[in-house]
Amino acid sequence: MTIHFETLGCRLNHDETEGAAQCFLRSGFNIDMEGLTAASSEQPETVLGVINTCTVTGKAEQKARRLIRLMLQKLPSAIVLVTGCYAELDAEQIEQLCPDRIVVLPGRIKYTLAAVAQAMKKEGRLSVSQGFFSRNALDAFLKAPASSSKAIYSPIKKLDAFSLYTPVFEQHSRASIKIEDGCNNACTYCRIRLARGKAVSLPVEEIVNRISELEHKGMNEVVFTGVNLSQYAGTGNDGRRHSFTELLEILLERTEQIKFRVSSFYPQHVTDELAKVLASPRVQPSFHLSVQSGSDRILSLMARPYKANTVLQAAELLRNAKGNPFLSCDIIAGFPDEQDDDFTQTLELCNAIGFSWIHAFPFSPRPGTLAQKMHPQIPERIKGERVKQLTDLAVNGKTAYCTSFIGRPLSAIVENSRTLRRSEDGKAPTVLHCVSENFLHIECPLNEPTTPGSLIEVKIESVLEKNIKTGKEIDCRGTVL
Repeated sequence: MTIHFETLGCRLNHDETEGAAQCFLRSGFNIDMEGLTAASSEQPETVLGVINTCTVTGKAEQKARRLIRLMLQKLPSAIVLVTGCYAELDAEQIEQLCPDRIVVLPGRIKYTLAAVAQAMKKEGRLSVSQGFFSRNALDAFLKAPASSSKAIYSPIKKLDAFSLYTPVFEQHSRASIKIEDGCNNACTYCRIRLARGKAVSLPVEEIVNRISELEHKGMNEVVFTGVNLSQYAGTGNDGRRHSFTELLEILLERTEQIKFRVSSFYPQHVTDELAKVLASPRVQPSFHLSVQSGSDRILSLMARPYKANTVLQAAELLRNAKGNPFLSCDIIAGFPDEQDDDFTQTLELCNAIGFSWIHAFPFSPRPGTLAQKMHPQIPERIKGERVKQLTDLAVNGKTAYCTSFIGRPLSAIVENSRTLRRSEDGKAPTVLHCVSENFLHIECPLNEPTTPGSLIEVKIESVLEKNIKTGKEIDCRGTVL
């Protein structure tokens, strides 16, 4: 029997889905992580479909509903279990899409998927006359009090926000580890904090053990993930809480060669102390700053705990530490009462820093947030125009950054390989896709078989400007040295 998985949103969601998939795999099920499309054929052998959703924007929720409907259609024999941030906040809305086949697992307890996998392994626990389990049986199991489910939970060690961990990855050649969840900030536009709650951190020793295991399995890189890595405060063996800077120092000391990549950080937490640790050659030279605006007035309305000048200082510290790292950021365009001058200040900040990429989003009023009720709301047309200006700036920034590395050798990790369309002479060339130390996605001719996750050295030959403009993943073309 097969369990099908779909993920929407951030790398953190993908990590949790990978962990859940491995729980079912260890329980004896087949797992399917190939994405469904309208052209996909029906899969009647699939008994459970799991969707890990996102709620960061209205479009993310719209995409989730579309995927749920597609899963109901393409997996005709399956119960559809919906979890994640959207499921945490709008369970009733989701269940109404198909009450007979949808089960909602609130995002804050998605880790109980590990217990679901164990229970399904114990044939009979969720079985009914119509098959291995039913929607009612699964729903009853998830809603049962802990005491009545004790026999089912007993094989599982302590379940918490970090239980969906795996050292084996089906969809990624670069490992990742969730070290933090939730957020203590109260940004006026953010719904994620409502879905995931206050910040919690994985203990230092557990992180050391998990990364040591990854290194032992031959992983060359691990990506730190979390809702707000800046708020990491895990307890160490000494009984005190450690900052992210201290955690990174400990990991560099207690591991041998695995490299570390930081997924995202708040500008005000990029300090001299952190920069000194990031200067290590084992920390990859790519960083993402959560910026949102270059206007101090808008940052204040957003309840962001820093000013535009803080972003400038953070970028300078990161460049001093790593030379010419890949620097990206998030920007929200069209926040309530964002005037032309506020947006001009954002453009000026982005130009001054010279980001390698800008993730630009139109403001999306999220239910339950203060910003939803702020006035005046900016017309969608103006939001779109501002997003376009930011996106044009992002394309120019990435093109310039990639061009600056033409002819230079870079360390990279192999992601995958694929066969291209046959040429006129009948040959079908194979290329590999790799990710460089500074987060450039490079396509190279494949001269010999290369295992995903392998560490190689590449040289960039050209920049794929059309790909960058159209949002495709591959930025450059190169050769393996």
